[in-house]
Amino acid sequence: MTIPHPANRLFLGVAAGGFAALMLAACGGGGGTSSGGGATTTPSPANAGASGTHVTAVLTDFHIQLSTQKYTPGRYTFTAENKGQSVHALELDGPGGNNRSSTLKPGQSTTLTVTLKSGSYQVFCPIDGHKDLGMKTSITVGGAPASTSTGTHNSSTSGHGY
Repeated sequence: MTIPHPANRLFLGVAAGGFAALMLAACGGGGGTSSGGGATTTPSPANAGASGTHVTAVLTDFHIQLSTQKYTPGRYTFTAENKGQSVHALELDGPGGNNRSSTLKPGQSTTLTVTLKSGSYQVFCPIDGHKDLGMKTSITVGGAPASTSTGTHNSSTSGHGY
């Protein structure tokens, strides 16, 4: 019987811990979706902690899908996930300023933390030509910060002019 070297045990422990953290992140949150006709919910910046309310922005080739479309003033952390075949980035321009993520290669993701003020924002990919190909949407921030949040509302745009 061989006794594992201490460095190998450390590596296995770190690898197992990392895998467990990934699995918890993949299975956690989520909250469900609303599909037409149901009540939409409002994210809650007041209860979201230091990084704010989390919003996922899935970037594919010439399409942006946001995990919610209802926003109140406050702090938000957008997780931009590039699931396309081209490089992409996420930019929000509006009353809270112009905020841009780093450029993402296919398969990469990053976070962008912003403070949204009341008003309209353009959300788009700032890579040359991508916005013109339809990789854009808009959000409206309004009302007072909510005190509760029970789920998300999916919204998407496409580059097909619909």
